[in-house]
Amino acid sequence: MSAAPEYAPSGPFSPGEVLALIGSGAAATRADIARLTGLARSTVSQRVDALIAHGFVDEDNADGGSTGGRPPRRLQLRTREHAVAGVDLGASHCRVALMDIGGELVAVREDPLSIADGPASVLGHVERTLHELLGEAGRDPGTLKSIGVGVPGPVEFSTGRPVDPPIMPGWHQYPIPEFFADRLGARALVDNDVNVMALAEQRRAFPETGYLLYIKVGTGIGCGIVADGRLHRGAQGSAGDIGHIRVGDEEQPCRCGNVGCLESVASGQAIAARLSGLGLDAASGQDVVRLVKSGNRDAVRMVREAGRAVGEVLAGLVNFFNPDTVVLGGALAAVHDQLLAGVREAVYRRSHPLATHVLRIEPSRTGQNAAALGAGILAIEHALSPEQVDRVLAGSAP
Repeated sequence: MSAAPEYAPSGPFSPGEVLALIGSGAAATRADIARLTGLARSTVSQRVDALIAHGFVDEDNADGGSTGGRPPRRLQLRTREHAVAGVDLGASHCRVALMDIGGELVAVREDPLSIADGPASVLGHVERTLHELLGEAGRDPGTLKSIGVGVPGPVEFSTGRPVDPPIMPGWHQYPIPEFFADRLGARALVDNDVNVMALAEQRRAFPETGYLLYIKVGTGIGCGIVADGRLHRGAQGSAGDIGHIRVGDEEQPCRCGNVGCLESVASGQAIAARLSGLGLDAASGQDVVRLVKSGNRDAVRMVREAGRAVGEVLAGLVNFFNPDTVVLGGALAAVHDQLLAGVREAVYRRSHPLATHVLRIEPSRTGQNAAALGAGILAIEHALSPEQVDRVLAGSAP
């Protein structure tokens, strides 16, 4: 590919905004861009030529809907030279998804890995995995444009640094974005895992909904919030931390130092502890799932009770936020029949009829790939944002 010319956008509809039209499918030809933006043909050509020169767009001779004469050339995203990664770091696993900027999943790998091993060990593993996946896919490391990372703890999104994460010893204020910038030369965006799960669910499974709550019930309990089609993180990134809302008169100690938190009552870890107290072999949410699937009555009863507790908190959120879709994910979503029964029972009993008029409460459709896919989508939306594209064209971004 020849060297791309330097480009300084001026006036309305920068190249990044033009690319957004092409990427969304709103514009497939130069004529479409001129019609949608009102730009002169010469300006459209300048924008499109810059995007082609920098490898963002291909233009072919396929029929773009001509009504006569010479058919227009069709514009589309050039995905081969632009890869992103979605990284899901769980309490005991690491899942890495390699994607192209069109959203196609190229490769995915999951390995057992303890988040408590610390950032140097865990992120080193991610770096090695990314190199291996890129090699297996025949992609040069330089094609990796951005990385999304979901972690099981609070994150200050503006800096990408975890903040006092309870199950991530040694990670407080660790500069995750700087690690990947130094090692791979790619921008990394870091978020709480439940936020990227919510993003995956809304973008991939429920694209028609603008107001969605994603409830993760696993080792902990959290909520991802999509409002008007966008993730809502709050002022400092801690929106949706519902696991530490007090439930009824419960006095069960919570790892946060308080008592009666939803997480201490209804998480997979909490249920496993109660089942273990009955003499059953249960140490984690996965063990709870196993016992439920084997028909253990105590496990079935406790999961349904946990669903009611989650539903009590969720009813308040439904009244307050008025979502049209609630999605349940996490480890316990594998036994969603029992969990959903308890959640729905409480929500429909405690919520206002208007708030539940069109409400649907569904199990996750993206399943175990939710966090990796969502982190990848986060990376794609950054790589294709008009601001980032314009910085690349101006030579001021990697």
